[in-house]
Amino acid sequence: MQAPKPLDKPTDRTVFQNAWVVDDLEAACTAWARDLGVGPFFIADYPEGTFQDVTYRGKPADLSMRVALAQAGPVQIELIQPITSPSAYRDVFPTGQSGFHHLCVWSHDFAADRQYFEALNYPAVNTGRAGDLHFAYFDTRPLLGAMLEIVTWSADIEARFAAIAAAAEDWDGTEPLRR
Repeated sequence: MQAPKPLDKPTDRTVFQNAWVVDDLEAACTAWARDLGVGPFFIADYPEGTFQDVTYRGKPADLSMRVALAQAGPVQIELIQPITSPSAYRDVFPTGQSGFHHLCVWSHDFAADRQYFEALNYPAVNTGRAGDLHFAYFDTRPLLGAMLEIVTWSADIEARFAAIAAAAEDWDGTEPLRR
């Protein structure tokens, strides 16, 4: 159940995901599972052309990456191995460097949320969509030390994320990497 939103701040401020940029997705997943007990990680590849209407700093672009999702308590963990450069990921971590990249919150009004953050002078670095799912990465590093991603909420995506969280509940450490 979503908490009510104050009228002057359109985003849902429930941070449901923390994300890291990594250079070797499988190695990073294995280390998280082995050293932190986080897993299992569900891996997906997003080649060029996966997303529509992609922009990078306001200009048409493409975005490709490899992603692994897992759950750690109430927070989803996303590990991202960028393929496309330039991108919001490589703006923060050049090839060969890894680290914390962004927080993610749901958007219930993508246009209003985008307008809100850009009015605060946090530019949208990358935007795009996959069907009805819209996403944007805002450069909130001056405020947060990291970027902020907004993603349009949908019951389908929430159900997919709930399945990932359920897999982590009684995970015994076997099969830490899953497709």
